Amino acid sequence: MCARETYREICDAEGSIPLFSQAWWLDAVAGPAWDAVIAYEKGKIVGTLPFIARRRWGFTILTQPKLTQSLGPWVKPTNKSYPKALAHEKDVLGALAEGLPRYHYYAQNWHCDRQNWLPFYWRGFEQTTRYTYRLHGIGNEQALWEKLQQNIRGDIRKARERYQIAVRTTCDVDELLELNRMTFERQGRSLPYSRDLVARIDDAAAVRAARDCLIAVDPEEKSHAGAYIVRHGNTAYYLMGGGDPELRSSGATSLVLWEAIRNQPEEVEVFDFEGSMIEPIERYFRAFGAQQVPYFRVSRTSSPLLKTATCLKKIAKGGA
Repeated sequence: MCARETYREICDAEGSIPLFSQAWWLDAVAGPAWDAVIAYEKGKIVGTLPFIARRRWGFTILTQPKLTQSLGPWVKPTNKSYPKALAHEKDVLGALAEGLPRYHYYAQNWHCDRQNWLPFYWRGFEQTTRYTYRLHGIGNEQALWEKLQQNIRGDIRKARERYQIAVRTTCDVDELLELNRMTFERQGRSLPYSRDLVARIDDAAAVRAARDCLIAVDPEEKSHAGAYIVRHGNTAYYLMGGGDPELRSSGATSLVLWEAIRNQPEEVEVFDFEGSMIEPIERYFRAFGAQQVPYFRVSRTSSPLLKTATCLKKIAKGGA
């Protein structure tokens, strides 16, 4: 049995493997381009590390697909005492790092639950700390409302009362993508992923009842804002969003996110805003009462040529 088929089986058996590391997700975003390292102990699977391999300018790059917040290693939970669990984790992470195929550059954002990267550090990897924002205990709507900062509550009331905006679900992902495209255009950027990629994600998530596609519309059926949510286990993720720049003052973006959060299934306890490191976006997510949670971007460059190019790029960026 090949590693990918074994990985599919472990995903079916282990609910603790995060959404973006699930085999069905990788099928949707990477097709046949993904693979996985699998660590064993006494014949049993104790850890995994999925990745996609790309060839670029003659270099082999191990990374993660677009619209995939995190990847990185998974270690099977144990009931061991803390010292023994840490020793076990060290061995598993070390085996995963050494099991990667030959590469020139590795870079992945690890899931925020994976806080130990020390075995990778010992093998020459580097780490940059980044942040996402998460709401916990989202089943308590009153507590959530009280956590909202005044400007967010004001936006929600304005959208509902002054503009009579309602939030509806849609199966038409193109409706959401058009709002998403408008947001990128306002920032002077083109859409960084294809419609086909989003459609594959939507098809796979819809079959599993693992997505919400929400649009905020006014009484004239004008679409003001939208949000696309995906979920697995106890966590929902804000994957994409957007809004009509000419209707930004209506407060619809805050309303559609509020509805997305409060209408999650009962088993969902955490809402992840997926970042961001961009200051205005960070401020906006924080205003929902979300907690700042660190996650690691772990990387390693094994090619001296590529290492020099990366260093020069960092210097140029710092001097800009």
